[in-house]
Amino acid sequence: MKRIRLPFLPPGIEVEFSDRERALAQVEEIARKGTRAPLVVYGPEGCGKSAWLRQSAEILKDAGYDVIYVDLVHRSYLSYTDVESVLNRLSDAAADITRVTSLKLVTIVIDLVKELVRLGKKKVAVLMDEAFQSLGLEKAAVHVKSLLSLIEYPPRSYESIVAVATTSEGLTRSEIGRHRWANIAPLWNMSREGFMELYEQVNWERGGYPPPPGFTAEDAWLITGGNPYMLSVLADAGWSPKKAAERMVSLRKLLYFVNSLSMDEKKWLSDATEDPDTLFTRERIPLLDKLVERNLVVDDVPSRSPDLWIDTPPPEKDTELGIGKHVAWQTPLHREAVKLALKAST
Repeated sequence: MKRIRLPFLPPGIEVEFSDRERALAQVEEIARKGTRAPLVVYGPEGCGKSAWLRQSAEILKDAGYDVIYVDLVHRSYLSYTDVESVLNRLSDAAADITRVTSLKLVTIVIDLVKELVRLGKKKVAVLMDEAFQSLGLEKAAVHVKSLLSLIEYPPRSYESIVAVATTSEGLTRSEIGRHRWANIAPLWNMSREGFMELYEQVNWERGGYPPPPGFTAEDAWLITGGNPYMLSVLADAGWSPKKAAERMVSLRKLLYFVNSLSMDEKKWLSDATEDPDTLFTRERIPLLDKLVERNLVVDDVPSRSPDLWIDTPPPEKDTELGIGKHVAWQTPLHREAVKLALKAST
């Protein structure tokens, strides 16, 4: 299997897709069976969903699929098909940012998948990256239903259709799940071993981001919780967890958020920085919902049964990394940013 290369840090630092062996094996199984309903994969921002989806495109191509992959946030795409009309229309739609909105682009992609089936393609895959962030929940749910309809009521008989969408949006699971139009599975941050593999392959000197003397991969693991994007954020912040957290406070307006809370809510939020499971009670659920909406925590974390997860599930509980049995901070840096905002709040 060809391992894709991915941009990691500017200027010019790239990494090879690392680890995730179980997740790749799951894609190979999906390629053999297809999907009976769209698969929606959710997880922390920057945990590697996009990288996994792009690597999945390579696996599906090698398995004989005509593949369309589209990243709606960045309006980038990959297509593996010999149907020139499909290639041209996808290219034109992705490039026309003045007239083709993200919503229309999704409609075009679904139409192109239908066209591939209509033309007699027996194995077709559509992979949508961060669709929900661009579309909003209600419209995203409608398009998930459209993907399900394509699988159940195709324009022509086929051998296998694969439909996968990824999202970091915290509210996606409840909105999509209540319609029962999709199968939903979480993907967590990288395992410790996989993260170490990623860390060691980066040529930090090339981009001028060398870690300070004595700073180890283990230090990076404890700060980022295995989140590859947060590793790049940490490096860009000069390997200072405090500076990285301060940037997050500013970008996400966390001081504004904390100051909007009642005294009880501030106390509950402080408790959650020590143990996120303290939010999983009736009176604190509204605060939990606010944190989920801001993509700070993941709520109602499923049991650690491997069958429920893409790749390896997180530990049952790890307070050092901010992982509880039912609720988890997206990364330790998210938790540290909230701590800073609480300390600065009036």
